[in-house]
Amino acid sequence: MTGVTASDGPAASAQGAPRRRGRPPRTESAGTRDRILDAAREQFSARGYEKTSVRGIAKAAGVDSALVHHYFGTKERVFEAAVEVAFGPVLDERDSVLEGPLHEVGERMTRMIVGLWENPVTRAPLLAIVRSAVNNDAAAAVFRRLVASQLLRRVAGQLDRPDAELRAELAAAQLVGVAMIRYVIRVEPLASADPEDIVRRVAPVVQGHLTGG
Repeated sequence: MTGVTASDGPAASAQGAPRRRGRPPRTESAGTRDRILDAAREQFSARGYEKTSVRGIAKAAGVDSALVHHYFGTKERVFEAAVEVAFGPVLDERDSVLEGPLHEVGERMTRMIVGLWENPVTRAPLLAIVRSAVNNDAAAAVFRRLVASQLLRRVAGQLDRPDAELRAELAAAQLVGVAMIRYVIRVEPLASADPEDIVRRVAPVVQGHLTGG
């Protein structure tokens, strides 16, 4: 009778098991998709859009690349899903930004964006997304599409002005510019300024873009 060695045990089998191919069982689908998305965010953050590949994402997630294509299709679609997750807090709070007096929407919008960048948990994925969008046209297109459809058009819809979309885009440009200089490029003294001071100074400018003459 042949003895059972340590290498034949379940732990060793799991360690030596190849990455799974094809579609996972339905009970595993949500977990597999989330694992791929987590790996994608890490890859985009560490390597940028250009150097990240579907194969690299699959390897980091411990799955076959066919599964990445099954859940997301192209690399651009994976990036779009990563952007949506990174902007989840923005999208979750967008309605609260639009609630309340219109003459205070500039402060609410500014405070929300600054707060997200100040939070280390939400800052890391935002940095990865913005850096990729700056360096790659495809990533930039995804970024613009999501921001325009999910945030700017909702803000513009609250403005009773013929140039509402332009006003919303100018307000967003003001906030993105501040975020780039403070958190991405880290130019002093803005990089070390007190967040409340930034809100106090920038909010009136954002409000002017939205509702000014």
